[in-house]
Amino acid sequence: MESTGTSIKLPMRRYRTITGTRGPSVLRLCCYSLVTLVTVFAQVGRTVKHESFKTCSQSGFCRRNRALADKASEEGAAWVSPYELDSTTITLEDGQLKGTLWKTVEGQEERVEFPLVFSFYEQGLARVQIDEAKRQSGNIELPSGSQTRKERYNEAEKWALTGGLQLNAATTMEKLDDGSVTKVHYGGATPFEAVIRHKPFEVRFIRDGEVHVVLNERNLLNIEHWRPKPEPKEGEQDTGEWDESFGGSTDSKPRGPESVALDITFPGYEHVYGIPEHATSLSLKQTRGGEGNYNEPYRLYNADVFEYEVDSPMTLYGSIPFMQAQKKGSTVAVFWLNAAETWVDVIKQHNNPLSVGIKQSTQTHWISESGILDVFVFLGPDASWLYRQYGELTGFTTLPPMFSIAYHQCRWNYISQDDVKMVDKKFDQFDIPYDVIWLDIEYTDEKKYFTWDPLSFSNPLKMVEGLDKRQRKLVAIIDPHIKKVDGYLVSSELNSRGLAVKDKAGKTYEGWCWPGSSNWVDCFNPATVSWWKEQFKFDKFVGTQRNVHIWNDMNEPSVFNGPETTMPKDNLFYDNWEHRDIHNLYGMTFHNATYAAIKERESKDVEKQIRPFVLTRSFFAGSQRTAAMWTGDNEAKWTHLQAAFPMLMAQGIAGMPFAGADVGGFFGNPSKELLTRWYQAGAFYPFFRAHAHIDAKRREPYLAGEPYVSIIRDAIRLRYSLLPAWYSAFHRASWNGMPILRPMFVMFPENEAGFAIDDQFFMGDTGLLVKPVVQEGAESTSIFLPDGQVYYDYDNFTIYKGESTYVDIKSPLEKIPILMRGGHIFVRRDRPRRSSSLMKHDPFTIVVSVGEEGVAGGVLYLDDGETFAHKKGDYIHRSLIFNGADNTLASGNLVPEGGSNKFVKSMKGVRVERVIMVGMKNTTLKDKSKVTVRSGGKSWDVNITVEEGKDGKASVVVVRDPKVEIAKDWTIFF
Repeated sequence: MESTGTSIKLPMRRYRTITGTRGPSVLRLCCYSLVTLVTVFAQVGRTVKHESFKTCSQSGFCRRNRALADKASEEGAAWVSPYELDSTTITLEDGQLKGTLWKTVEGQEERVEFPLVFSFYEQGLARVQIDEAKRQSGNIELPSGSQTRKERYNEAEKWALTGGLQLNAATTMEKLDDGSVTKVHYGGATPFEAVIRHKPFEVRFIRDGEVHVVLNERNLLNIEHWRPKPEPKEGEQDTGEWDESFGGSTDSKPRGPESVALDITFPGYEHVYGIPEHATSLSLKQTRGGEGNYNEPYRLYNADVFEYEVDSPMTLYGSIPFMQAQKKGSTVAVFWLNAAETWVDVIKQHNNPLSVGIKQSTQTHWISESGILDVFVFLGPDASWLYRQYGELTGFTTLPPMFSIAYHQCRWNYISQDDVKMVDKKFDQFDIPYDVIWLDIEYTDEKKYFTWDPLSFSNPLKMVEGLDKRQRKLVAIIDPHIKKVDGYLVSSELNSRGLAVKDKAGKTYEGWCWPGSSNWVDCFNPATVSWWKEQFKFDKFVGTQRNVHIWNDMNEPSVFNGPETTMPKDNLFYDNWEHRDIHNLYGMTFHNATYAAIKERESKDVEKQIRPFVLTRSFFAGSQRTAAMWTGDNEAKWTHLQAAFPMLMAQGIAGMPFAGADVGGFFGNPSKELLTRWYQAGAFYPFFRAHAHIDAKRREPYLAGEPYVSIIRDAIRLRYSLLPAWYSAFHRASWNGMPILRPMFVMFPENEAGFAIDDQFFMGDTGLLVKPVVQEGAESTSIFLPDGQVYYDYDNFTIYKGESTYVDIKSPLEKIPILMRGGHIFVRRDRPRRSSSLMKHDPFTIVVSVGEEGVAGGVLYLDDGETFAHKKGDYIHRSLIFNGADNTLASGNLVPEGGSNKFVKSMKGVRVERVIMVGMKNTTLKDKSKVTVRSGGKSWDVNITVEEGKDGKASVVVVRDPKVEIAKDWTIFF
């Protein structure tokens, strides 16, 4: 692309207030040109700039494919798809069906050839890939001087996929209807069928005799094939096929039009979820207009959208093209493996209410600018199986270090090492726990990463060591733009070694970001990754040590003077792939490299490594393996507080549950009520961090004044007390993909009344049903009870019951509405500490919520929370089961036998200090004062207290100090 403008447009969220920072930064601002300053200050505003980002009608390939869909709809049955599967080319071998798809082009005798591959995998997945023969063979012409690859991009799987690709050799096929239809039988233990109609091409995926997913039912398959650029005709409308201008930049499109599009229908499924990141409802809205719907498709094009608006299909910072569909008793999904700019239309097709069977279907239309067509189909049937399949395919979320799921304190910026020391001291003074303090860009020497400001951070190592002594961590920001300036070794090495992103001519690309003129690291290049890892060594990033972790921001990538605040699409990356092909992957390659760097900075020996923590703003499918994410630059508004949980639940559905939103809102100044309610909500974000803009007033929790400080302290302490339960939930997500925040439709797939609810959730396997207050001035809230099980108030044990009903919970400012579902057991630690590391050997409290059937169960997972020793068996994994038939609570070992299990040995003597039994029905306990405990072949009696339930509250039995260790088998007899 070539810029036709001269001014540099810098986002106002930071530069507009640079004069409010310390003196040296003010002086540095003077280095920017007058033209730049005029542009900067002209942009002062408090809303997203829609004119900076394309709509579908401004994106040529989206506009063309939407127009095709409109034409097909208008013509109805007269519409004829030009795609046909050649019956004579179909072969099946070792679980892979291959054939040739032909496209008939109007007015052209020669048809266009597309190699087609179906892959059927052992875990029950089906995959459809369509490439283009001419581009695949390199038999196309590029404009003179173009260095871009001729092929369609086919390497997304290299970055996104990790496993689950074992072909099922038992797959069979049969020909039907005189050879015009091919039926494939696959799936193993659960039999599935793929019914492939040859002309026009269509695929129906069947489970239990019912069609669940259809590809190309509406005949919107469209693969823009290569052809020579025609001579322009007078009066002909520009369709954006051969070049396209937007915002003063022109995209040269050396390969011409190459979009891929396909309609995917979910018959009988009214609700679809996923495709983050969008600030919208969990159940996705329609995108073709109508009351309460959107007029634009959901866009997936990672972008630096500052001050974004809520209730919008507009693109945000990350993209995961995974969509799940839900109907009563059944769930299915698709994964569209494409890293280029993508748009997704969603339509709900209402059927005749008098018809029997299918009531409503969801029709989707997927449109990507380039690459091959590559789609995976998951036929469920349930969410747990689906998430496990997707996790095996793209990788499960990494098991994070314990400190990273505790509380993080951040703002742009803590301005000096003395500021950091003061904040650290104040948290202790007010008895508020925290684990991590963060440094934004101002810690650097003139925005040069891996350096420290010599005035404000003159002794960073002393600062870091001081935090370490108090068992706390530091997170520092490192972005992918490297300041282009003489005398900066990182910059000179990046350029001299040819490791930076190139422009379309093959020269190092130069753009603008925080440092001014910058170059961008190209982590698609293995040599760049090796070099990047070296930068984090302690002798290079001087002032850091092992309690320092990293924040990767601006990695969409954000380029202030680029089209749509990113790079030109015709920039070139490693192996001459265009930026348009890999855009949504860029952020992931960067945080992957950073994760590897932190992991290996001390040693390549895993025995000596600690688990890295990396936060990323940009992400793609697979990012969960190495990073957490947050929802970017939100605002201190109630609407943004309300938007957070649907966004975080969408992340969990799409396999990236380690997610959070800036507590308090990044922009603006929250009222004390909003700040307090946000902390209560944030205590249930998987990633719990407060953050604020440099313009925002200081709002560390100890500054709020009473009663707000005490209420916020209680919310943070609640998070810390529940860390064992949070960690157990992360552990399950790390091996079977179950979300940590679980929506109603995941937990109760038979109850359609809960399918659209996105303001309450279950926390892991705890049975905790949480609905933080997100409405201004609210004194009560209504919680939906999805089933007939008994529920208990977390604080006062009030009993609630009623299937598919709402119950009102009084919710004054100090109250977080939390219910405990009967039948569950969770574990917590109740002793307040200043950080999670100091809780390692604290005793545990076990909470048992007895169900209607008189039983309850739960699990506890623990390891050292720091190293990779758990991978060789050093961990605690316990089952906790209450059986009302004999009134026993038992702890059993879930760790496979064998090995030394050093962690269990390190936890010797760590005990259970209390057991709280809620809702026991055996009335004989009211006269008891003791119960019997048995462990290791010995028995003893311990004291209990019994509080009989009355006034709508459950009975509560408390066993104080049962004298059992958390890592051992034991049974309590009530």
